[in-house]
Amino acid sequence: MILYFSGTGNSKYVAKRIADALGDALVNLNDRIKASDTSLVETGERVIIVTPTYAWRIPRVVRDWLRKTELRGAKNVWFVMTCGSEIGNADKYNRELCAEKAISCMGTAQIVMPENYIAMFSAPQADEARQIVAQAEPSIDRAIAAIQANQPFAPTRNNLYDRFMSGPVNPIFYKFFVKANAFTASSACIGCGQCAKRCPINNVTLKDGKPVWGKACTHCMACICYCPVSAIEYGKKSVGQPRYHFEAL
Repeated sequence: MILYFSGTGNSKYVAKRIADALGDALVNLNDRIKASDTSLVETGERVIIVTPTYAWRIPRVVRDWLRKTELRGAKNVWFVMTCGSEIGNADKYNRELCAEKAISCMGTAQIVMPENYIAMFSAPQADEARQIVAQAEPSIDRAIAAIQANQPFAPTRNNLYDRFMSGPVNPIFYKFFVKANAFTASSACIGCGQCAKRCPINNVTLKDGKPVWGKACTHCMACICYCPVSAIEYGKKSVGQPRYHFEAL
């Protein structure tokens, strides 16, 4: 079974590629997390977890869901993490999570996909994004081959920088940077509600037809990147910058 969480479509695409190759079922964790559904999941022995990289680890909302949810039948878990550049030492924390659940961790694969974290970086234009996806295909194929062979992934890079970013930087990054207070909606907003619909933790609500952000943001960028009229900004950082979601490619 493949469990995936995706903010702007990168991880969803990778999860579907793996599912098509393996013939495994797909479970959308966005829906389960949004519904606070931590009911038992009958996974079978093989589980693949596909997520984006948030602050050099899997998203906290996914980690918390996994801690609360029984994956009945799971014996081996492979983590596949999409990222704009690197996943740091995320594998260490994935292994610790598996140990908590008494499941064998088969490693973590890094898949570099188009950058979507426009709260801090610039997203690529469509042509460049398509090139990045094309360059990612061999990495996806290698991950599929390892899973098909029931083999662990090759070890990920694990230097001092990686340990620093996934270690002490991760909680600092969440505390000081993962906030929703910079999100605003301009007068171009049409009140379609896509932002609220796509928020996986129900942090966006509509008030008088306009989005209002709460304090539980996970910085998935779904609200700003899927806005059909680009009415949402993240402070000054996103002004005039391209939005990115996979389906637009």
